[in-house]
Amino acid sequence: MRVRITYDCDVLVIGGGIVGLSTAYAITRAAPGTRVTVLEKEPGPARHQTGRNSGVIHSGIYYRPGSLKARYAVRGAAEMVKFCAEYGIPHEVTGKLIVATDRAELPRLHALVQRGRENGIPVRELGGPQIAEYEPEVRGLAAIHVGTTGICDFVAVARQLAHGSGAEIRYGTRVVRIDRRPKRGVAVLTAAGDVVRGRVLVNCAGLQCDEIARLTGDDPDMRIVPFRGEYYELARPELVRGLVYPVPDPAFPFLGVHLTRGIDGGVHVGPNAVPALAREGYGWGTVRPRELGSTLAWPGSWRIARRHWRYGAGELRRSLSKTAFTDAVGRLLPGVREDDLVPTAAGVRAQAVLRDGTLVDDFLIREGARTVHVLNAPSPAATASLPIGREVARRALSAL
Repeated sequence: MRVRITYDCDVLVIGGGIVGLSTAYAITRAAPGTRVTVLEKEPGPARHQTGRNSGVIHSGIYYRPGSLKARYAVRGAAEMVKFCAEYGIPHEVTGKLIVATDRAELPRLHALVQRGRENGIPVRELGGPQIAEYEPEVRGLAAIHVGTTGICDFVAVARQLAHGSGAEIRYGTRVVRIDRRPKRGVAVLTAAGDVVRGRVLVNCAGLQCDEIARLTGDDPDMRIVPFRGEYYELARPELVRGLVYPVPDPAFPFLGVHLTRGIDGGVHVGPNAVPALAREGYGWGTVRPRELGSTLAWPGSWRIARRHWRYGAGELRRSLSKTAFTDAVGRLLPGVREDDLVPTAAGVRAQAVLRDGTLVDDFLIREGARTVHVLNAPSPAATASLPIGREVARRALSAL
């Protein structure tokens, strides 16, 4: 006798950040009538990486040509501007400067120019005196201007995606157990004791994505190592007109302390990158022993520490010393003073790390039986969320 299963939905998405909501939106656009349910443990959308970043629509200049990050960021930036315009979401295409303040940075700056051209991004090269045309208070030896960079309200974008998807979205719903049957589908047990059944599960859980993958029975062969990014607000926002970035270190997926005039007119300064003591550790006072133990037990964490301890020590110093943080900002903005920096909300980057200590550089999407896992989607995932959502939706619909 064959047992008939009653499904609550066709596709069950775990995670109500911008990637999960974009996936739900893409599924219902591509296959109208597909029933989608989104489970989000927080009381509203976009409470973690989506809502705790600089709000920058990235151009795609930093990313390796041909990579998912490069393709999806370039495409996603244009689509994000169009999406915001269509739905009246605050946004602006501001352009940005990437500034070299030391001669050793000049070759890396020139390499970025070439990378931008390979990625199809218009770039203007500037000599030191020309920087003042864009940013009178910024100093540097040379810079590049990237005209397609912008800013927007990503939380408002996430809300619109949630509304436009037509999906059933259950906030305040934490997943504690997953039972996957490859021939039948998935059943998810929530902390409230409810069971939700779907034909296919999509894991967009961000900081918890590796944990969710393991609950399904899939081995992600990576671990999320959380890095906290601490921000300040500039008390004298008139010092900065737009967006100003240093030349990034190619060995790291972090962009360094930068200056970002947000959609509200305030200027954010940051972030640095220090290990967080919890997956959602937005301050040194938040310590979750089980999560910290999981990070420390992963061989890749120790290999990162051994390989990059000098870089990490500098980031840690800037976290513990406002003077050191001010000095880092002062390389770009000489007029900044320590009392110009007012602490504001921090973010945590969900960085996938392999067993050998490699920081996963590109977006990482893997499939299992009846599952699709988004295992690495830090910045520029918000910028790239519309094309990422379509790709994840394509895989989920194929699994149906």
